[in-house]
Order: sequence, then structure tokens, then C-alpha cells
Amino acid sequence: MKTILNVIWLVLSGFWLFLGYLAAGLVLCITIIGIPFGIAAFRIGVYALWPFGYTTVERRDAGAPSCIGNVLWLVLAGWWLALGHIVTGLILCITIIGIPFGIANFKLIPVSLFPLGREIVRTDEPFAQR
Repeated sequence: MKTILNVIWLVLSGFWLFLGYLAAGLVLCITIIGIPFGIAAFRIGVYALWPFGYTTVERRDAGAPSCIGNVLWLVLAGWWLALGHIVTGLILCITIIGIPFGIANFKLIPVSLFPLGREIVRTDEPFAQR
């Protein structure tokens, strides 16, 4: 079932969201300081490409640098990407078939706003990485 949902997601919104994260990651990787943010954008872009069957968990070893980085991310790229998820989610929720995909878009908003200090894991093993 996850595969079917992921394929439909890819066609409806996943590919376009992935391209948005890819563009944000490339822009952020222009400077040396932005490379960690670019890597986070690429990581979340892959998650936005195939979201069903995966979830995010908070990393307990992430400290103050992640908090400061998340504030910078929010200002530089996070709110643009979250806005893309909101618009796409609302459009998908217009139809009954699109409601699960709209909800998946809304699920991606917190990680698009604050990606640092989070880890993407499979839903059947959310505590295996700790």
C-alpha cells in the first residue's frame, strides 16, 4: 500500500516539492556556511519525494547549534518551503481521494520549518536509530 501511495504522491505533488527542496539546497550550498543547510534540504527533499512509510524523529544529541541553525533556516528557506506544502496540501484536499496526500503535505510542514536536529527513519523502526 505504501508503494501505491508513494507513486500517486510522486505524480501529484512529490516531484514538484522535491524540485523545490533541490533548488533551495543548491542555493544554500553556494557558500561554505550554507552547506549544512543545503544537505538538510537535500535530505528532506528525498523525504518529500517518498513520504509514506517514513517519519521524522527528534535527535536527542542535537544541541544549541541545531537551534540556531533552525532559526537561520526558517528565515532563509523554511517559510518558503512550508508555504509550498500549505498550498499543495490545500489543493489536494479539495477532492476526497486527495485528502490523504494533503494530510501528508501538512505532515511535512514542521520538518520543512525546522529540519536540523531531526532524523528521517522508517515508520516500522522509529526507535532503531537511537
